[in-house]
Amino acid sequence: MTRVAIVGGGIGGLATALFLGRRGHQVALFERDGHRPGRDLDEDFFGWHRPGVPQAVQPHGLLAPVRTVLRAEAPDTYRAMLRMGAREHNEFDWFAERPPARPGDEDLVTVQTRRIVLEAALHEAVHREPGVDVRLGEAAEGLVVDRRGDIPRVTGVRCASQAHRADLVVDAGGRRSPVPGWLLNEGCREASVENRRVPIAYFCRWYRLRPEGPRDPGRIRPGSFSAFAVGGVFPSDNGIFAASLTVSTADPTRAALRNPAVFERVARTFPAIAAWLDLEPEPVSGVLAMGGLHNRWAAPADAAGPVVTGLVGVGDSLAYTNPTAGQGVAMALRAGQWVAHHAGTASDPASFAVAYHRWAVRTLRPWFDAQVAADRANAAQLGEPARVSTEPPTAAGRERAALAACAFDDPLVMRARAKVRHLVLTADQAYGTEEVRARLAHWLDEHPDYTPAFDGPARAEWESATGSADHTARTPTTKAQPEGSANQ
Repeated sequence: MTRVAIVGGGIGGLATALFLGRRGHQVALFERDGHRPGRDLDEDFFGWHRPGVPQAVQPHGLLAPVRTVLRAEAPDTYRAMLRMGAREHNEFDWFAERPPARPGDEDLVTVQTRRIVLEAALHEAVHREPGVDVRLGEAAEGLVVDRRGDIPRVTGVRCASQAHRADLVVDAGGRRSPVPGWLLNEGCREASVENRRVPIAYFCRWYRLRPEGPRDPGRIRPGSFSAFAVGGVFPSDNGIFAASLTVSTADPTRAALRNPAVFERVARTFPAIAAWLDLEPEPVSGVLAMGGLHNRWAAPADAAGPVVTGLVGVGDSLAYTNPTAGQGVAMALRAGQWVAHHAGTASDPASFAVAYHRWAVRTLRPWFDAQVAADRANAAQLGEPARVSTEPPTAAGRERAALAACAFDDPLVMRARAKVRHLVLTADQAYGTEEVRARLAHWLDEHPDYTPAFDGPARAEWESATGSADHTARTPTTKAQPEGSANQ
């Protein structure tokens, strides 16, 4: 049995605690916030003040690893989510007839739910687990560190009242975790942190479908694109969905989107959102904004390896990615699963730290790098709304857009798209096979005049909807598709 202390009680901390407890380890979880969700999902979701977790009220589509990890480690927790209203959506549901199944197809499933449903289900399970001591309202305030070896070893956490000894400490403190500062205060050498700003902002509004009405508008793609903005819909639990707009932080009209009337007027210029709003849903929130985004890799290591032993990070404290692709929860649960499976070897802290670092670089780092690359391309596309290029798309840009379009016609290409989306294969691995290349070539032969096109508003229409006075002076949008759109 390994004694584990976890700093932070968000999704990553709760899941890691649950997985460890189920494997017989003794866990103490320290969380500053004293609230336990679960009694009223809507009150918890809309009314719980969480300034340190701004993403909590933004839309989520939980990727396949969330489902597969939970079904392996805590199937009762996954069943609880379904009872609370979470819904499963297989990527092949788009087609009127499912294609012949291949191994792994059954796992290409998005769990459509608000984040609070997962948190409530995890809380319910963790509080029942006899080996887990959940200390809500009790914050960890520092680390206990043994400096006698070549590399300092963390041996516990400090709270206001006492020190709590542990064989392993897990940093689940999120993107603003205090743990790196604590390590510096204890004399550890500084870890290498990569921090890349993402100059986009999200605006969303939540709606509830009418009980007597349809549950969805039918066969509608979930996203629409302009040259300078993205509009999307996130179906969720219990008849609730979110409409979302994404724009550059440089867009001078973005502040207007905070006005609910303006937001809805603009949202209706995107076909994907308009189809849902035509169902006459009831708005259940104002406009919720999120900015200040980064892609941040913060493993407690430098070029020479781990800077400390006895401590590992999970979730956003290790790898925080811009939530466009929804990778964060999936990577957090994968990390928690690895820690739980290997915690029995934590008695050799140096080997454990090296093994975890190598696993994280091999397994999680490729998705961090992919998000950085996608954000670089999208920032270039969205970053100058007043100066939209009139140049035709490059061959590579046309091919990426064609892949996205082809996926909604060809189940084999949809399978490749789903494997990228659900962190099974990288884009090069999924789209680079002879089979997919042949299907794309066939699709282009059948569409010889294919030109990538936006289905969202032109700039003049956008600025008219936002109430901008100078929209007539703007350059209209081109037919070019966003460079990263094939992976949307």
